[in-house]
Amino acid sequence: MIVILLALIGGFYGWRIAKKRDGNRLDKLQYAAVYCMVGTMVGLLLTVIIERLI
Repeated sequence: MIVILLALIGGFYGWRIAKKRDGNRLDKLQYAAVYCMVGTMVGLLLTVIIERLI
């Protein structure tokens, strides 16, 4: 659940950054995809850490 949530937040955040920098549609999609992947990796790391602590 954490992974999905952070992936969506990352994608939304990447889209907003590209929009703020006046990027076209492909720029927005690229930023959203990269930030989505980063959010997924952070979420996976957090999930592993939480599972190890419990």
